[in-house]
Amino acid sequence: MIRLILTLIFIAICIFLSAVILLQEGKSAGLSGSIGGMAESYWGRNKGRSMEGKLEKMTKYAAILWMILALVLNLKVL
Repeated sequence: MIRLILTLIFIAICIFLSAVILLQEGKSAGLSGSIGGMAESYWGRNKGRSMEGKLEKMTKYAAILWMILALVLNLKVL
């Protein structure tokens, strides 16, 4: 029973992680990165408060939880 619940949580995290990764913007700044200079540095300092910063934090925590659940589900004890 516990294994079934953990498997369902694992599947939900997989779907959530896929959606959060697809919502993130690309890292390549291209030409706009070199032109935007000052505005880009201001955005970089306040990145944690932006939606992009929140998406990165959610991705990090979901990936850690995904790895832990993968290891737990791989144990033969359950």
